[in-house]
Amino acid sequence: MPKETKQEQVQEEVGELVEAPQEVVEQPQATEITPVEAPVTEEATVEEAKVQRKKKEEEITEERFYTIPLQKALIRPPKKRTPRAMQLIKIFVTKHMKLNMKVSEEEEDEELPQLIISQEVNEKLWGRGIEKPPRKIRVRVTKDKDGNVSVYLAENQ
Repeated sequence: MPKETKQEQVQEEVGELVEAPQEVVEQPQATEITPVEAPVTEEATVEEAKVQRKKKEEEITEERFYTIPLQKALIRPPKKRTPRAMQLIKIFVTKHMKLNMKVSEEEEDEELPQLIISQEVNEKLWGRGIEKPPRKIRVRVTKDKDGNVSVYLAENQ
């Protein structure tokens, strides 16, 4: 018997593997997916977000850009500076957007307008910790039909 080379041995093993019968595994029948169970795609959420933005933009009656100085927050003790910066933003926006937070006797039944500060502004203030808030911040302030005021970070920051 002649000695077989390694290549011939590998070819025989490969041939055996190819010739070996493969087991057939039955897969379960695919069921129809109802619209409620349909997975949410990224495109669908982006489109919904655009529609919501358009609705919000239609409701906006007034939009302004402000640079809010926050130097007065540095007068406070180090562990109270960023909370003071948040207070300064609220005071500034309330003053400049003429947001009435006081309730007169005639208007008690109506809801008060709200001041909403976005998550982006909050993260920008707290980004360097409680002791080192920024010295100033550029914001976009919008007022809607109901008198609610929203504060967003300006786009160029």
